[in-house]
Amino acid sequence: MLSQKVLNKIKSIVGDRNYFDSPEHKIAYSYDATPIYQQQPEAVVFPETVEQIIELVKLANEENFSIVPRGAGTGLSGGSIPVENSIVVVMTRWRRILETDVNNQTILVEPGVITETIDLEACKYDLFYPPDPGSMKISTIGGNVAENAGGLRGLKYGVTKNYVLGLEFVTPTGELVFIGGKNYKDVAGYNLRDIMIGSEGTLGIFTKILLRLIPRPKLTKTIQATFSNVIDSGKAVSEITTSGIVPSMLEFLDNTTIKCVEDYAKIGLDTSAESILLIEIDGKTSEVEIEQELVRSICIKNNATNVKVAKDESEALLLKSARRTAFSALARVKPTTILEDATVPRSFLPDMLEEIKKIVKEEDILLGNFGHAGDGNLHPTCLSDERDYNEIHKAERAFEKIFNAALKFGGTITGEHGVGLAKKKFLPLQFGNAGIELMKKIKSVWDPNNILNPGKIITTKPKCEGRLPKLKEEVKNFGEA
Repeated sequence: MLSQKVLNKIKSIVGDRNYFDSPEHKIAYSYDATPIYQQQPEAVVFPETVEQIIELVKLANEENFSIVPRGAGTGLSGGSIPVENSIVVVMTRWRRILETDVNNQTILVEPGVITETIDLEACKYDLFYPPDPGSMKISTIGGNVAENAGGLRGLKYGVTKNYVLGLEFVTPTGELVFIGGKNYKDVAGYNLRDIMIGSEGTLGIFTKILLRLIPRPKLTKTIQATFSNVIDSGKAVSEITTSGIVPSMLEFLDNTTIKCVEDYAKIGLDTSAESILLIEIDGKTSEVEIEQELVRSICIKNNATNVKVAKDESEALLLKSARRTAFSALARVKPTTILEDATVPRSFLPDMLEEIKKIVKEEDILLGNFGHAGDGNLHPTCLSDERDYNEIHKAERAFEKIFNAALKFGGTITGEHGVGLAKKKFLPLQFGNAGIELMKKIKSVWDPNNILNPGKIITTKPKCEGRLPKLKEEVKNFGEA
């Protein structure tokens, strides 16, 4: 627990209007979008300048307290949840677009800019910022970079790291560093930029982010294909991706998700369907027309019961809403929604879908499955109640089997959500002890006093507790490496 003397020093750095330690603020910033985990900070601060952040970091090193950087709190792995003896540094007020360079096709922004806002700004110049996580309307770009967020367009356009050209950040020891720049080629020194991307707030606090933009596609076509068999839809995905077509979007929804979405959004989905594929083709007009017809024929060949092509932008938005509302629709069913991600090579997608169905039956859980089928990134989502110890235990057991299945198929335990607290114990399965030890060495050199977001990704003992007393020990075990 921080002394009043230290809290007063923190307040003097950021000013009274940017410092909060009321019970209401502590509770409001004690959790993110990840269920189960919760821990109250000692204080919540909203720094206004780089100098204030540097002073906070240096004070943390002197007084031995932790700093947890935070954006909008939309993370799904517990990455921005406070730890013991910590303050939360919130960057949501840093929302200026500093420069849009049309000639070099770049945009320089502060970390609190909303993701969708970046693409809206790019659109003014007929440019495009492709990464579009499901939370794009509320998530901040700083959080996206910290987690290396993906999105629906990941198959064709890649993820956040593919668009980060430069970063300004405050190190864990209080230095201000800028790495990268507007050059499309730059191999000088170690690639520190890529180490920072996906570091989940453990290696620095972002203050500026330089992003690459690309020309906006001329035409987009949206297709919805319905299947009576999940395996058929998986085969259709494999055939589409090996046909030479690279869709900008190739999304999957299972029957549980379809029913929940239709109940929530009432957009006319066939609730008897076992799965739906949502496919988007974009690019030059002539190419899009040809590829749209080829995708349609592949779906029919793989036993699609219905294939619908959107007539205009309005209908396309309606079809895409089926995917974009999936999480919200599932979250209405039970009090606790555990949204995970596991990724496999695309050729193993049918096998992974079949494996998840088997695990759901074995553990007798309610689970909706949806995700980015085109790049093998699925989002199995367990609908449960954290007040029921048995339900949570079954969910944990099911996800452990799912992650092991992904690794068996040559996949990964997380394609875009990050490790945080939720997947720490599974990381050694993917990297082995030598890999984990190397990560620990990087963290210890970069952050010798372990003040930035400790207990996340690799530290063996997270300082984080569960919401309910009877779950504390179980949650602690679930989070430990």
